[in-house]
Amino acid sequence: MEYINKKFLLNKRPVGMPEDNCWKLIDEKIDSLNKGEILIEVKFLSIDPYMRGRMNDGVSYAAPAKIGEPMTGETVGEVVDSKSSLYEIGEVVCIHKGWQTYIKAKDTDPSIYKVPLSTIPMSSYLGAVGMPGRTAFFGLNRVGKPKEKETVVVSAASGAVGSVVGQLALMHGCHVIGVAGGQSKCEFVKETLGFHECVDYKSENFKTDLKNVCSNGIDIYFENVGGPVTKEVSYLLNQDARVPICGFISQYNEKDMLNSDTPFKILSKLENKPFHRFFVVTEWMDEWQNATRILSNHVAKGEIKYKETITEGFENAPQALRDVLTGKNFGKQIIKI
Repeated sequence: MEYINKKFLLNKRPVGMPEDNCWKLIDEKIDSLNKGEILIEVKFLSIDPYMRGRMNDGVSYAAPAKIGEPMTGETVGEVVDSKSSLYEIGEVVCIHKGWQTYIKAKDTDPSIYKVPLSTIPMSSYLGAVGMPGRTAFFGLNRVGKPKEKETVVVSAASGAVGSVVGQLALMHGCHVIGVAGGQSKCEFVKETLGFHECVDYKSENFKTDLKNVCSNGIDIYFENVGGPVTKEVSYLLNQDARVPICGFISQYNEKDMLNSDTPFKILSKLENKPFHRFFVVTEWMDEWQNATRILSNHVAKGEIKYKETITEGFENAPQALRDVLTGKNFGKQIIKI
């Protein structure tokens, strides 16, 4: 059987918000497999804020995406052909091989793993039970180190990472406050996810509202956004506060990142500097399987709830990334192939 793979190649590096001409959509015929290779039909593509950073050609925690190569991204799909003793046709796998509709991969690829048989939707392995969920799990537990009755503030609280952070913090017995943009997102965070409070950063009263719900100060601030939110949070941090820095989406399109108000710059100016560090989920790669099992059990039992924005059509991936960068999506952004 002949397979035609559609893939988005990085065509040029963006300045500011990435436009459509930053990518090139091409078709390619899939060659026959060699020994030890599998072919995956992609069902869902993950769209994440970090992708904007990978489009830049600068010093970062990970190598930039290369011009002429597939745009960075994780997918989940079904094995449709196999010349491997490790993977059978019909098995579901996740793999980090970019924006493609069919992926030919070696069975030794370190980014591939089997999705366990479960009642959980396949798409959740790109969200609450996937990389964002694991990011929340390790960032909170290993960097934040929550203790019972501490106050935890989570920015981008309705998003794929933030929503899981807050629910895990609730399980630790913490007082959990979300920060989100708009009434509907704040209602979801409080009423569906069960956070104690959620403050709307778009509100004129944001500064006052945040101060009112943080009457005991802030012990852990899980950073996802940067900018003005970080600045207001910084005034309320307690002695011995911890700030896991997952990202700062509000500044990903800045032309001059070194001179922008990053969380590092804001926090380092404080007289009482909190423990803060940037982290990436790959630091705990050898523990991913266990974290995925823990998260999937929580989701299966209804202890972790999540929301997805599923956009139909591979060709809509560029717009979906822009939606993530501007906060138009709600929850985890996914492309259904």
